[in-house]
Amino acid sequence: MKKTRADSAKTPRKRPLLALFVKLMVLGGLVVAGLLAIWAYVLNERVVDRFSGTLWKLPATVFAAPQEIYVGQHLSPSELIGELTALHYRDRNDLSETGTFDRVGNEVRIHRRAFDFPDGQEPDKQIRVRFVDDDVRSVTDANGADIGITRLEPMMIGQLYPDVNEDRILLNVEQVQKDAPLLIKTLITTEDRDFYHHHGVVPSAVLRALMVNLVSGHTVQGGSTITQQLAKNLFLTPKRTIERKVAEMIMALEMEWHYSKDKILEGYLNEVYLGQDGSKAIHGFGLAARYYFGRPVDELRPEEIALLVGMVKGASYYNPRRNPERAKNRRDTVIDLMANNGLISETEAGELKQRPLGVLKEKGTTSPHPAFLNLVQRQLAEQYKPEDLKTKGLRIFTTMQPRVQAALEHAVDALNGIEKARKYKPDTLQTAGIITSIGTGEVQALIGGRDPTYEGYNRALDAQRQIGSLIKPAIYLTALSDPAKYSLITLLDDSPITIDQKGSEPWTPKNYGGKFLGPTPLYMDLAESRNVPSIKLGMDVGLDNVADTLHKLGGPEIKPFFPAMLLGSMTMTPFTVAQIYQTLSSDGFYSPLRAIRSVVDSQGKPLSRYPLQVTKVADPNALYLLQYAMQGVVSDGTARSLNRTIPPSVGVAGKTGTTNDSRDAWFAGFTGNRVGVVWVGRDDDKPTSLTGASGALPVWAAAFKPLYNKPRDMTPPKGISFQRVDVALQARVPQTCPGILMPFVSGYEPQAVQDCQGTPTGGASAPSDNPLNPILNFFR
Repeated sequence: MKKTRADSAKTPRKRPLLALFVKLMVLGGLVVAGLLAIWAYVLNERVVDRFSGTLWKLPATVFAAPQEIYVGQHLSPSELIGELTALHYRDRNDLSETGTFDRVGNEVRIHRRAFDFPDGQEPDKQIRVRFVDDDVRSVTDANGADIGITRLEPMMIGQLYPDVNEDRILLNVEQVQKDAPLLIKTLITTEDRDFYHHHGVVPSAVLRALMVNLVSGHTVQGGSTITQQLAKNLFLTPKRTIERKVAEMIMALEMEWHYSKDKILEGYLNEVYLGQDGSKAIHGFGLAARYYFGRPVDELRPEEIALLVGMVKGASYYNPRRNPERAKNRRDTVIDLMANNGLISETEAGELKQRPLGVLKEKGTTSPHPAFLNLVQRQLAEQYKPEDLKTKGLRIFTTMQPRVQAALEHAVDALNGIEKARKYKPDTLQTAGIITSIGTGEVQALIGGRDPTYEGYNRALDAQRQIGSLIKPAIYLTALSDPAKYSLITLLDDSPITIDQKGSEPWTPKNYGGKFLGPTPLYMDLAESRNVPSIKLGMDVGLDNVADTLHKLGGPEIKPFFPAMLLGSMTMTPFTVAQIYQTLSSDGFYSPLRAIRSVVDSQGKPLSRYPLQVTKVADPNALYLLQYAMQGVVSDGTARSLNRTIPPSVGVAGKTGTTNDSRDAWFAGFTGNRVGVVWVGRDDDKPTSLTGASGALPVWAAAFKPLYNKPRDMTPPKGISFQRVDVALQARVPQTCPGILMPFVSGYEPQAVQDCQGTPTGGASAPSDNPLNPILNFFR
């Protein structure tokens, strides 16, 4: 068929259009390719920059003091097992795994976990502890070789979080491959079986997922490899778009180009999202193992591994606490995968699926001791920037003793009984408390309120309350530091007094109860907390001298010091009061209260140590006399009800404190090993009708009752002698006469000596000298 002229004219016109279309397509392709290349370059920069720097901001981890175990220690088997249980050790006959223990009679066998202490790494070890009458008799290894002393790993009590509300415990992939290989095998089997064979993206899996999603009409499968998941978690949003998916694949290919499979796997192990703890996200298997089971990954059982790996698919959907049935079904599916791929046997899989989920009831990462953690933060702030504390993975080792902290926290329950007995509305009263170690100044426990878990107002550190009669030991110490003028039997005038005050009305103080007793001995006035004799004594020794003594003990510097302050009208925090009584308990040696022992970086390198600092601020002879009188506060004075809870043989010394209208109730006291301060009152500062003995003392007693209270050592210093005296006669008397044995600064004993009939008998060589003094001097 011949072409017409018209046909010949049309044909040449089609070719230029086709060529133009091809050129546009090529040009468009080049533009798209160029844009993709630029995009890929930018994404590559993000990948390299993140991996070459710090992948994550790591919070500082705060640890309690480790439980030490040594020969001669007062520690019962039940107390040791309580410590082990708190550390989530498991009771097992077989100690082949770390984190296990077994009790047989009076022997507790432990397979202690390894831990990197500030003074060096300690490997896992099997130890045996034998007890006799609640004392440690021997500490040996599994072969019976004597160890003498050992320690458990410390309890984690909190973390200082960065601005990003996420948390993790970093895992080293090589260590996990060695100690928990089943975790890695199960993860790869479940999430990405070809992980070690692909290059970051599996096209067939992507296409398969695309087809399934198209057929279903919504997203059902993701087709993502472990590398793609890591890219999404590190760099991208969860939003499901084509743009994000393409970016995910590009970054996955780039990660595989730059980094080894193990490096990528390590990132995934630490980044994968596995739950939520309040406002903080749980990332990585290291923290998830602690959060859900209270143990490190190397102690996880196969069914626990299956649960965590199963949660990768959807941590919220398969949350074992909120959706236990759904979580168990998912766990059992993973167990079947483990069996089908030869990781476990079919028989073992059947047994594992019969086991419960076994997750902890409580959430395991938020600090249960926020008030103590608040103290740690404040003391750290003196040396570290806030950003360093929250991003560099520092490890902070503190002085907190978990058993002591638990005792103080449980003691607040005593307020329920007080409110019920006085018909107060529930939760009317508030409290704060602190317990420290004598001699070292280490804070062993601290609560900031009635609810120890409340993260708000910390009354132990911030509540400025009048201290009442807690000021009186400073008055009496000032007087006893002048032995030529004052002794424990010096008679003080308990009679009405009016004090003129410049610029205000005259002040007429009264005793509690309103009665006056006339001349009364100094030690009795302190024991009975009599106001008027104490005021007169303070005026006599000098207000400035009392203020100076108070400041030396650890109190604030107060200028001017007014007469009303002799009854504690000034305000202090419970922490400051604890500092004062810490010095009183330590024979006049001042040691700043501290909550931190040491700080190390994320690599274990020591950064700071907080050594014991001691300064002598008071005469030990005067302190001995004061402590003797303060012991009388408990044995015969305002705190004598304590004898029903703490055996008198402990020799507790202390002081009650009550302020005007009973707005504040205090008790500060110390045994042979600890100092405790408790405040009770109302936040609105209204009267409570409570005294120190009826309000604060019951809480103090409840805190110290379950603890080992070492008896106080009342061996007198070299400069003290004991004499039998008749207080009324202010004279020494023979041992056969009525009287009391009292300590005096040597050389300042009563000069008068009388017989049993009150007749003077002679001078310093009289038979009233204590016959035990030569023996006491020998031991001194």
